[in-house]
Amino acid sequence: MSKICILGNSVAKSRKLEEAPLAGWGQYMRDFVMPYHEVRNFARDAMTARNYFTDRLPALLGMLEPGDVVLVAFGGVEQRIDHPLRYHGPREFKEFLYLYVEGIRAQGAIPVLLTPPDRCAFEPDGSVANTREEYPQLVREAAAETGAALVDMHAFSAQMLQELGPQRARQYFRWVDAGEHPNHPDGMIDSTHFNDIGAREIARMVAIALHNSPGVPRGFINPEAAALAPEYPPPAVEFTVEKPEFALYADMRVGNAPVFRSPSAGKLVSAMGKFTGTADVGTSYLLFFENGVYLGGTRVNHEGKWQWRRVINWAAGEHVLQAVGYTDQGPTPIGTLAFTVKNWVAPPTVTSPKEGGYASTRPRFAGTAEPGVTKVSILENGRLIALAMVSEDGQWKTTHAHTWKPGTYTLDFVSVFSAIHSVPTRVTMKVHGVPEDNWIRQSALASREPCSDNPCEHYPYGGGR
Repeated sequence: MSKICILGNSVAKSRKLEEAPLAGWGQYMRDFVMPYHEVRNFARDAMTARNYFTDRLPALLGMLEPGDVVLVAFGGVEQRIDHPLRYHGPREFKEFLYLYVEGIRAQGAIPVLLTPPDRCAFEPDGSVANTREEYPQLVREAAAETGAALVDMHAFSAQMLQELGPQRARQYFRWVDAGEHPNHPDGMIDSTHFNDIGAREIARMVAIALHNSPGVPRGFINPEAAALAPEYPPPAVEFTVEKPEFALYADMRVGNAPVFRSPSAGKLVSAMGKFTGTADVGTSYLLFFENGVYLGGTRVNHEGKWQWRRVINWAAGEHVLQAVGYTDQGPTPIGTLAFTVKNWVAPPTVTSPKEGGYASTRPRFAGTAEPGVTKVSILENGRLIALAMVSEDGQWKTTHAHTWKPGTYTLDFVSVFSAIHSVPTRVTMKVHGVPEDNWIRQSALASREPCSDNPCEHYPYGGGR
């Protein structure tokens, strides 16, 4: 009996009932596979191509048999340029995909590379927002370069979202209002992970792609099961409110206006910014408006808590959001929040090291960043090597933890604001010190191993710091 193995992160991971409405597409693959084949889902939370390769892949390779199909689904976590343990630059990401393909083939199994599925976010013009950056294309390139089969989840999930549209798309995700689901009494806005309906539909489309792939042997997928599409989901409740403008212009109002807890007034937010707050107990629903136009709404739980995010991304610039609550006695007064949306961030200014200047063997990086930037990521050859926190006055600094060898290095400095980041500021620096091939170093190490102390204060001097 050949098997289908799934490698990946939280979007594919199988879920228990107590995790509802969260579901992973990997748990539904069994529904579309022929009965004489087995499905094993090895996807795990927060996995990247790097840590899965080192922590979990060796055990998997040992259990593979010739003819097995292995679905390699990464690219959804690796774009976190503000997270050193997760970020993969383009080359590093592709290099790991090459290693997966090579290792799986060495066992006689069949590798299939999967692009990450799209997130539930739309541009103001109604098109699906690109939240995965270049990572889907990197997977496509790795598949073409290695000859591995490709399942383009990013492409077919984007088409699925476009067909659903902003009013229905969130019905496929773990996205619930406060008080709507017992596992999330304060609500859950998750535009990345699917619910049961969405996860099963993604699994069905993966099955169709596998069935149609010339690189995957026939007989794994049950085409009749994969042909059964789910019923079209209804619009989300916020888009079924009738004549919402009546609440905005009502003469009689009761209770207190809804309160915005986050973001704070005047704060910079991203295009996918989330809003949270409170309302009087007994308020059942909130309606949100801008310039008299209804934008959407959300339930309020029995404690008066709520959270809301637009399915459509905010346009850049200044906004004033209005909120009105529904109660059994009538609408509440209007709460307002002014904020500014950023969809672009300027690269940081680097004051240390100076362009072309010298640095010590333990380089110090420093500079300034524009308002709203919280972190500056520092990269060398596309790999994240350091992270500096930005203070309220825009200053940032950090000293690298490792001793550098003498030489010339090119570094990229990137501003990070929420889920967006800047183009890099590129700086070339020179590290001062005794070259590796110099007699001072070579003579000191000729008869002994390098010293583990840092710095080494033993004799003779070996050129270290």
